[in-house]
Amino acid sequence: MTDDNPLADARVRRLIGLSGAFALAAIAILFLDGTIRWVVLGIAVLDAIVTPYILGLAVENAEDGDDQEVEEYGFST
Repeated sequence: MTDDNPLADARVRRLIGLSGAFALAAIAILFLDGTIRWVVLGIAVLDAIVTPYILGLAVENAEDGDDQEVEEYGFST
């Protein structure tokens, strides 16, 4: 794991995705009934899969764009 960007480590990205999915699943199981429970559980599965992927893309773009000049609001010039 690097000190510069903790998201560069795939384990950290997966843990972020799983923690969000766990929170959604806990809410669905403890507080929801019927069809909405299954919808929220489906969203939890998507969160566990998609969040690490999107964070990985963000890390790749951050590494590729290090040589670009960035203005005050984050736009590349």
